[in-house]
Amino acid sequence: MKALILAAGLGTRLRPHTDIIPKPLFTVAGRTLLAIHIHNLRAAGSEAILVNTHHRHADIERFVAAQRFDVPVITRFEPALLGTGGAIKNAANFWDRRPFMVVNADIFSTIDLRQVYAFHLRHRPAATLVLCDDPEFNTVSVDAAGRVIDFTARPAGSAPRLLTFTGIQVLDPVILDYLPDGRFAHSIDAFQAMIADGRTVLACIPENPVWKDLGTPERYRATARELSAAAAWRVAFGEDPAAALTWERLEGDGSDRCWFRVSTGSRSLIMADHGLRPPAPVAEVDSFVTIGRHLRNKGLAVPEIFFGDTFAGLVFLEDLGSTSLQAAVQREKDRGRVMDWYHAIIDSLIALATQGVDGFDPAWAFQTPRYSRELILERECRYFVDAFLNRVAGIHAGVEDFEDEFAVIADGALTHAVEGFMHRDMQSRNIMLKDGRWHFIDFQGGRLGPVQYDLASLLIDPYVSLTPAEQAILLNHGIRRLAEIRPIDAAGFRQGFEHCALARNLQILGAFGFLSTVKAKPYFADYIPAALRSLHERLAAFGDRCFPKLKQTLQQAMEKLGLAGKR
Repeated sequence: MKALILAAGLGTRLRPHTDIIPKPLFTVAGRTLLAIHIHNLRAAGSEAILVNTHHRHADIERFVAAQRFDVPVITRFEPALLGTGGAIKNAANFWDRRPFMVVNADIFSTIDLRQVYAFHLRHRPAATLVLCDDPEFNTVSVDAAGRVIDFTARPAGSAPRLLTFTGIQVLDPVILDYLPDGRFAHSIDAFQAMIADGRTVLACIPENPVWKDLGTPERYRATARELSAAAAWRVAFGEDPAAALTWERLEGDGSDRCWFRVSTGSRSLIMADHGLRPPAPVAEVDSFVTIGRHLRNKGLAVPEIFFGDTFAGLVFLEDLGSTSLQAAVQREKDRGRVMDWYHAIIDSLIALATQGVDGFDPAWAFQTPRYSRELILERECRYFVDAFLNRVAGIHAGVEDFEDEFAVIADGALTHAVEGFMHRDMQSRNIMLKDGRWHFIDFQGGRLGPVQYDLASLLIDPYVSLTPAEQAILLNHGIRRLAEIRPIDAAGFRQGFEHCALARNLQILGAFGFLSTVKAKPYFADYIPAALRSLHERLAAFGDRCFPKLKQTLQQAMEKLGLAGKR
């Protein structure tokens, strides 16, 4: 047999995503819908497949040309949309005398197409339509003999069964007589005309079919999650889930991602849902997968990524449990034990920076390839002014008011930088304990940058608030550990650290301001006092002559927030 995949539609219900990529190239469990349909049709015995195109046709044509399918696949462009019936008629010179199969591109199904075709050959109707029971879409009337009798409503005086047309059909070439040449046409109109002429349109109703309409973002994402989870489970555990999976929504972080624990029995995975991939050369989900796998392959302390569908924005990874460094420190009364943890974490941090840089491609970074002067000034200093000073503290300032002092911070952070792989968000909520080992998560912001920045992020973390004495001890440990691996100027390293700590502190306050106001996550405001005190102490450590504008403005902010004089 031959087959047609209807792939020309505009995908209006899936906009704005279909403005970027045509619906047939959406992925489900890492494979495009188009490739899935071609595979299924080939498995059913199709000898040649035609794909009609219109919206973003060049994307589909390039995709088909780049593949090596084990069956001939050709595309046919429609300058003007012809509809389902028009597309079938437009392929008249492709068909032969045998019945042929037509499949909608925007569905997912595991229905056995070979059995569907065999059903048609046994009964020889004018058309066989594969139907299923889906209350949301049930509009096709089927009589007791299994014949389709109407497509829109229940005929008066009878009680036929109402079912859903799946978009899968086998057609006798006689349908071409009921379709106009070169004009838009619905295949439903042709079916109704055939029924009126006494021809049989038969319902094929598989038992317990898996069928999904993917025409809306909600239905697409639900199907992508379900099937990606099953694929990830097979990779992680070597088998399909033994029972239905349970989805537990986890407390999120400062990003817009959603986190779930997917489990059955004693086994579980974590899913990070980034949302549908935006039209960017490198998106956050791309960096999450690429950088995560790079670090894992180096033997570094990050979770294993089992499966990722980057277009759907879904990544499934090792479940590290629920114990973060923040939670562990808050529970632990023995500060000696806490310091032991930090020593071990700094050892892993140094390994991450020095080994993670080996083979790291800056093109993997979705924000900037390296920590730069521009980044410090725009995404840390300006962030602090706009999101914290203006929004939270109510101080109407501009970044130009601190231009000279911000420049000192940026130049100081980079002049003595010891470059390595930089995590960029090395704080206690991103460090998890599993089986006695601390692991780093949220590495998607990784890039090239100073080792000092991650070390500063860890030590000034307001979620934990290490004392200045503890920070000094741990900084010394980090310097010693790094010096065992590569030669460094310890005094220069400290200078770079202090400036990185200022930049990070500004970024933290900007983030807390943005998240608590713009993103309506008020719990982040609880940590503003600790971050303010940290910045106040760090600025003071530079002496009376340094950063006078920042010191004065910070004092105003603390007074406005009722924090002046508090420790």
